[in-house]
Amino acid sequence: MNQDQVKEQLLRLDEDVEEFAVVFTGKKSKKANGLYYPDSREIIIHNHNFDEDNQLMYTAVHEFAHHVHFTRSPVPVGNRAHTIEFRNILHDLLERAEELGVYRNIFRTNAEFMALTYRLRRDFLGPNGELMKRFGAALIEAQHLCEKYNARFEDYVERVLSLNTRNANTIIKTHTYDISPSIGYENMATVAGIADPDKRQEAEEAFAGGKSPDRVKAMLKQDSERSEQEPVERLKKEKRRLERTIQSLQDKLHSVEERLERYDTYEQPEEHDNISSFPR
Repeated sequence: MNQDQVKEQLLRLDEDVEEFAVVFTGKKSKKANGLYYPDSREIIIHNHNFDEDNQLMYTAVHEFAHHVHFTRSPVPVGNRAHTIEFRNILHDLLERAEELGVYRNIFRTNAEFMALTYRLRRDFLGPNGELMKRFGAALIEAQHLCEKYNARFEDYVERVLSLNTRNANTIIKTHTYDISPSIGYENMATVAGIADPDKRQEAEEAFAGGKSPDRVKAMLKQDSERSEQEPVERLKKEKRRLERTIQSLQDKLHSVEERLERYDTYEQPEEHDNISSFPR
């Protein structure tokens, strides 16, 4: 594929985007397969890094996701490029690319990958989730025992079990909410952190359906911010946050300056009229 063909394929995924360019360097790079330059709207691809077009297209879609993220974000995109918002865009584009045949997902078609995935889920993700769920039940026993003997559960967790209390409470919730261990403990912990039962069920079903953690987190974030999704409202919220931060920093700066002035006053040497009284 040449660079014009790659751009054509990317526009099949999302044609309503700002103009951009795809540039093949004709080189091999050990540092990166591709780059995105937001100022010039250029997707740079080190095309000699790839043995086949499918590999190249993954990188092209990845850099295209940066372009979509940068040009559509209602608030300025910071230096941390690989945010949840970015990965949500990337995963959306990859799913679209798979549907259109622009990108081939080998993980779902290759027999060796499929067999390994089945074994990892069966022997590790599921059993680990089940073990942690049983751990949650045992921690509930510890809570009851602490209540019986008027002891602090936090003290037991932190100084006897050497656990973080917040993590222990998350483990307990995986049991209390009866979260399916088949999605793996990390995803169970995400679900356990959702207070709303309907949203919790929705997230669990999304994980069970193969959605990535970032997709699920983005879904939850979108739900929580739906009432303020208008760009103007989001910008106003960001402005208020920045103003509070600036005011807080100014207050701290003023406090430090006052303390420095006091130290300068204390350290001023005493003046003496009779200089000759000092030893020579």
